[in-house]
Amino acid sequence: MSGHELSEGAVTPEMTTQAQASGRRAVKAVIPAAGLATRFLPATKAVPKELLPVVDRPVLQYIVEEAAAAGITDVLLVTGRGKTSMVDHFDRRPDVEARLEEKGDTERLAAVRRTSELADIYTCRQGEPLGLGHAVGVAASHIGDNAFAVLLGDEFVEEDQPLLPAMLELQAETGGIVLAFIEVSPEETSRYGIASVEAEPGRGDDIVKVTGLVEKPSPEDAPSNLAVVGRYVLPAAIFDAIQNTKPGSGGEIQLTDAMAQLLAEGVPVHGIVYRGHRYDTGMPLGYLQAVVQLAVKRPDLGAEFRQWLSEFVATETGGARG
Repeated sequence: MSGHELSEGAVTPEMTTQAQASGRRAVKAVIPAAGLATRFLPATKAVPKELLPVVDRPVLQYIVEEAAAAGITDVLLVTGRGKTSMVDHFDRRPDVEARLEEKGDTERLAAVRRTSELADIYTCRQGEPLGLGHAVGVAASHIGDNAFAVLLGDEFVEEDQPLLPAMLELQAETGGIVLAFIEVSPEETSRYGIASVEAEPGRGDDIVKVTGLVEKPSPEDAPSNLAVVGRYVLPAAIFDAIQNTKPGSGGEIQLTDAMAQLLAEGVPVHGIVYRGHRYDTGMPLGYLQAVVQLAVKRPDLGAEFRQWLSEFVATETGGARG
């Protein structure tokens, strides 16, 4: 699946209301993955950042697995130049499978086959990296008039602490936008989009109604400590809003600006505050932390790796004191 042009049929808030009444749960996801990943150069000169391994699975596989576990059956990768290997990762490899079968390595054989069985994987190209809003916009023809999830390609959550299922269920009920939030300290607000919110009666403390979004405010200007992170469930009306969005911060078309349009038009926006562990591999430090955190949890590697790590840290700390 490919395409560069936004869909011509405008999707209005009224159409969103009709979708809301149907209660249809989104089964498609978009993963924007066309960025240059300059923070990881030179490693990402030839290898997409999304394929950097976290132990023995690339970041992208964790994300697709998260989507599949939530009932997503259709995943669209929005790619750029030099990123076809992301699609290859989810293809069958009969030669590798045959070799593993000959060796009797059933565990790795199952792992290799599983990548091609997670979901139907499609791609389209973002000709230029013109912002997250633009990347989502090129998915319009694939998504049609259905609600869909957006999963950023550099973060994922614990398998036993899922976030996406609750977001999909809430969006099917409300028909609007559902965002994922984490609580951040005041000094971190300038790194995120921050939401102004109010309580949603009868929904508990972790579901809030969003009344506004501010991009990267200073601590004194932040309306709350709730930061938007890389999971969204959106109505198809977002595509029309993106078409009407002018370049904003950094000269790019911002998804936040398009969502703000829909909010101003009366489309409901809710957020779910995530209390589980989130792995953010978008920066080298976060990537290294994710590798270590997941490695120590592995039943086949964890005990030995944890012992080595403890000894290494003790040696480094002792050496620093000396």
